[in-house]
Amino acid sequence: MSKVRIGIIGGGLMGREVASALSRWFVLDNYPVQAELVAVCDLVEKQREWFRQIPTVKLLTADHRELLAYPDVDVVYVAVPHNLHEALYLDVLQAGKDLLAEKPFGIDLKAARAIAAAAKASGRFVRCSSEFPFLPGAQRAFQIAREGKLGKLLEVHSCFHHSSDLDPTKPVNWKRQVKTCGEIGVMGDLGMHTIHVPFRLGWKPKRVYAQLQKIYHERPDGKGGMAPCDTWDNALLHTEVDIAGAEVPVRFEMKRLAPSETNTWFIEILGTDGGIKYSTKEPKTLWTFTRGKEQSWQRTDLGFHGPFPTITGGIFEPGFPDCFLQMWAAFLAERAGKLDGKFGCVTPEEAVASHELFAAALVSHAEKKAVML
Repeated sequence: MSKVRIGIIGGGLMGREVASALSRWFVLDNYPVQAELVAVCDLVEKQREWFRQIPTVKLLTADHRELLAYPDVDVVYVAVPHNLHEALYLDVLQAGKDLLAEKPFGIDLKAARAIAAAAKASGRFVRCSSEFPFLPGAQRAFQIAREGKLGKLLEVHSCFHHSSDLDPTKPVNWKRQVKTCGEIGVMGDLGMHTIHVPFRLGWKPKRVYAQLQKIYHERPDGKGGMAPCDTWDNALLHTEVDIAGAEVPVRFEMKRLAPSETNTWFIEILGTDGGIKYSTKEPKTLWTFTRGKEQSWQRTDLGFHGPFPTITGGIFEPGFPDCFLQMWAAFLAERAGKLDGKFGCVTPEEAVASHELFAAALVSHAEKKAVML
C-alpha cells in the first residue's frame, strides 16, 4: 500500500475536517492508498496548536512557503478566503505538489483560468472540493440519470441552501465582502456543490438568466460599528441545456438566506418516464418516480453505501464527515490511477466552466436579460 502525505494550508473549519477525515482513514475497506496528515500552516497560533494533538503532524508553521518546502508533503489542501486562492494555488504547483483546492477555484473567472493553465503546465494532479455529491443518495441519483432511464428530460433543479444569514445582527465576515469573497458572492461560496453532478453528467448551460439578491447591505463589524456587505446573498440561475437533442431547463439555486434551511443540498431530475430527488434533509432517503396509470413517488431507504466501501454497517446513516471522507478517497484514488469508473472530484475544467456560468450570471442580472455562454 502506497502512502500519501498531506499538508494543509488554512487550519480553520475545513482544515479540521481534513484532519478528521484522515484520522478515520482506516474505516475505508480495502482502499489502495494510505493517507496521513503531516504538516499544517495557519497564520493564527491557536488554530495551529489544535493540530498538535494529531500524532502524524510533524510541522506546524505560519509560513506556507515553509510547508511547501517540506520534503515529506506530497499533496496540499488549501482552504483560505477566495482572494488568496490564486497566489497560494500557484505557489503549491510551483513547489511541485499536487493540489486539492477549495471552491470556487479563484475569486473570479480570470483567476480560475490562470490556476487551470498553471495546473496543466505543471503536470500536477489538481482537483477542486465538492463533497455533498458523494453521499449515497446523490450517488444513486447520478447513476440513475446517467443510465438514461428517465425518458425525455423535462427539468432539473440543483440547489444549496443556508439560513444562517437571516439574522441581521450576525457580524460581517470575509464571505460578505467583494474584496475577499469576490463579486460572484454566494455563487462562489456554494455554487460548486450545485454544478458538480449536472456538469459531470455533461449538462453544461448554453444560456443563463440570473436573479441575484443582496438582502442585507451592512452588518455589525464586531467593533461597535457597521460594515458594508456587498456580495450577493441569494442566486437563482435559470439555464438552458442541450440534453439528448432537446433544450432542457436546469435551475441552479444558491442561497444564504433560505428560511428553515441549515445546510441543505438538493437535486431533482424529472423526465417523461421517471424522476429522482434527493435532499440532505433526509440523508438516507431517495425518492423515485415511475410513470404509470397512477402518479406516485416511492421512498427508498438507502443506508450507508458510498462509492468507496467502508467498515460501517449498511444500516447506518451517512453524514457530512462521511461524504467528506469519500471525497478524499475519490481524490487520492484518481491521483493513483485507481478511480476505476467511480465518481470523481471536480476537475479544473469543470471549475473554470462554473466560473464562466457565474460570470455570465453577473452580466445577466445587470442587464436583465438571458446571456449566452
